[in-house]
Amino acid sequence: MNEKITVLIDEETVDARIKEIAAQISKDYAKKEVRLICILKGSIFYTTELAKRLTIPTTMDFMSVSSYGAGTVSSGEINIKKDLDESIEGLDVIVVEDIVDSGNTLSQLIPELKKRNPRSIEITTLLDKPSRREVDVDVKYIGFEIEDKFVVGYGLDYDQSYRDLPFIGVVELDG
Repeated sequence: MNEKITVLIDEETVDARIKEIAAQISKDYAKKEVRLICILKGSIFYTTELAKRLTIPTTMDFMSVSSYGAGTVSSGEINIKKDLDESIEGLDVIVVEDIVDSGNTLSQLIPELKKRNPRSIEITTLLDKPSRREVDVDVKYIGFEIEDKFVVGYGLDYDQSYRDLPFIGVVELDG
């Protein structure tokens, strides 16, 4: 099977939007320190680009979670494959996602993180697919709302490929 990738959101537009989100977060958290929680693997590019543009003290930690198991349909329960290395108790936390579609993973992850007693917890996502939402999730900082298309680039992959594309592209499969 061959894939064709077409540009949905070019690199300059992605970069400009991340700068806007960083400016808003820096304003909202002025005189505070923020802990970014990068949800691996997909949000690594967004997390690093966002962190570079924040003007407030920032630390990072990483989690790997899944609600899919070995299948392509959510199992309804999250599986924490890699947990945080440090406590978030008393911290202002922003969970960084590459894309929010069904909302299943975040709807379970956020209550788990709240049990760890952060001062505050918000979500940012580079991409939002509200047409796929099964569970309501409160995402405070959204990069782009997109249609229900299979996208790659900027950390998003197709079979572990295309994460390194500097833009958001749509995958078209040729049978």
